[in-house]
Amino acid sequence: MPRRLLVTGGAGFIGCNFVHYWCAHHPKDRIVVLDALTYAGHLMNLAPVKDHPQFRFVQGDIRDQALIEHLLRSEALDTIVHFAAESHVDRSILGPDAFIATNVIGTHSLLKAAKAVWLDDPKSCRAEHRFHHVSTDEVYGSLGPQDPPFCETTPYAPNSPYAASKAASDHLVRAYHHTFGLKVTTSNCSNNYGPYHFPEKLIPLCITNILTGRPLPIYGDGRHIRDWLYVEDHVRGIELILEHGRIGETYNIGGHNEWANMDIVRLICNIVDEAFAADPSLATRYPKAPPAQGELSERLITFVKDRPGHDRRYAINAAKIMNTLGYKPRQTFETGLRATIHWFLQHADWWQNVLLSRRHALPSKI
Repeated sequence: MPRRLLVTGGAGFIGCNFVHYWCAHHPKDRIVVLDALTYAGHLMNLAPVKDHPQFRFVQGDIRDQALIEHLLRSEALDTIVHFAAESHVDRSILGPDAFIATNVIGTHSLLKAAKAVWLDDPKSCRAEHRFHHVSTDEVYGSLGPQDPPFCETTPYAPNSPYAASKAASDHLVRAYHHTFGLKVTTSNCSNNYGPYHFPEKLIPLCITNILTGRPLPIYGDGRHIRDWLYVEDHVRGIELILEHGRIGETYNIGGHNEWANMDIVRLICNIVDEAFAADPSLATRYPKAPPAQGELSERLITFVKDRPGHDRRYAINAAKIMNTLGYKPRQTFETGLRATIHWFLQHADWWQNVLLSRRHALPSKI
């Protein structure tokens, strides 16, 4: 039987990549995207699927329980894939209220709607349903240099308002399963990168700043370590969980790619410089980029004061999903990064429009 999915936050970075993938690989499934179209969500992210016969977009807030219930009933939906979240740590430090509102209250509204329609209403109850919650490795806190990577049983120790709000949402999802019997799964992923990545995050910020000749400001000593996952590999992990994951279980999805921020920035600079050397037309399209002027992109690197509560290291142990569901990332960090840089070089219209439309922008740093 084809699935009928509600995808929250489907106009954002990871959500839109999930929608693109799902429409291509599960063309008979109904897919309804709900997105509030705040600063990080854009309709142009969904342009590749706008004419798909089973796709529908609805602009709305996940805190609107009545709207969620209406969509679940009117579309006879049986699956929720919950991406919608405020996710930028810097923004959570400056304005935590939005993170509590979306990540905690919004997730609770979705859970209440799912319970009301799938469990409590005799006319619409569904024995077979799924609420899949997409979370982050940041709920586990920070690792020391020699600490083992986070696994599913690592105690939660969030260090930023963003991480704390995601931790709270994870606990709510777990509680609705154990208390009410809602059929849930959760995935905690490492840092994603790839096409449609919003240009305030590390990798797209580096790429777009190089192409526009702007500084690459790096927090502290640049030795903060993250575990990186190409976004389509993340989507494939969620697909496996939806199809074969055990109800009530949590799965960590990671790429086993630990990199220090400084090393990532230098690698991006080198790949961009190589691209300009191989394709002289890039100098015409991006005249402000250092390689267009015969210089190295690394000249843009600058160091700035570290941010408050900046976790030193994240790393995911993805053994559980690999051993139980057969998951394996297809991209290495370098192959995924090259594909991402190529995408940004070929889609200047997308990121330039995003930058122009961005409101309340923060001074982004790395």
